[in-house]
Amino acid sequence: MKKFFMFLAVAGVLAITANIASAQDQAQGSEAAATEQVQAADEPQEMTAEDLLKGTGEEVPFHQQVKSYFIQGGAGFMSAILLCLILGLALSIERILYLSFAKTNTKKLLKNVEDALAQGGIEKAKDVCRDTKGPVASIFYDGLLHYDEGLDVVEKRITSSGGVQMSLMENNLSWIALFIALAPSLGFLGTVIGMVQAFDAIEAAGDISPTIVAGGMKVALITTVGGLIVAMILQVFYNYILSRIDALSIDMEEASIGLVDVLAKYQDKK
Repeated sequence: MKKFFMFLAVAGVLAITANIASAQDQAQGSEAAATEQVQAADEPQEMTAEDLLKGTGEEVPFHQQVKSYFIQGGAGFMSAILLCLILGLALSIERILYLSFAKTNTKKLLKNVEDALAQGGIEKAKDVCRDTKGPVASIFYDGLLHYDEGLDVVEKRITSSGGVQMSLMENNLSWIALFIALAPSLGFLGTVIGMVQAFDAIEAAGDISPTIVAGGMKVALITTVGGLIVAMILQVFYNYILSRIDALSIDMEEASIGLVDVLAKYQDKK
């Protein structure tokens, strides 16, 4: 309602201004000029949200500002930058969910394996690992499969399986890194093209006007700002994912060492 009343107030001011101008023209006896003023007053004028809020002391809503900057920066480059953000966030969320499900209580798992070895031997320990989710359980299961071949083979299989699990955890990270590098690159490219267009406008105008230069520079730099913001957002997610992978890799290494020790003790008891 407040915006509606402001719109009526602005329309009323425009109507009063048009009437005053028309009266002055009629006093001067210029009928043609008076007719042009009446026609101009009758024409509807397009007004944006920013125009309505100018001079009212109210700020333009944030989403309106973002939309305005998006349009000014150019739909082509800004859409490409936005696509990098959407795809990068989608891959980041997928990795975070995957790593969250991959988290395992390694101490509890190792204790269960040790108890299973004491109660039912290798086959019982295999069942425990098979029923447990996560990369650590997969590594344990792969090592237990080759127990009959000796502890040396078990260690090699654990190392190989750990490398496979690390590759699975790092899956799609290269694409996230690509979008981190691509977003600012697209922003810089849009800035360069915008600068070229600005200089073309200056050349067409035949005058180095501060308004033309400032306007062209502003539009050109919007794409750079958008690209840098997207890169910073994705970089935070990328570093968080790397920290989760490092934590899981440490757990896998410690658990693998523990499994070898447990198997060595089991072998000595036999």
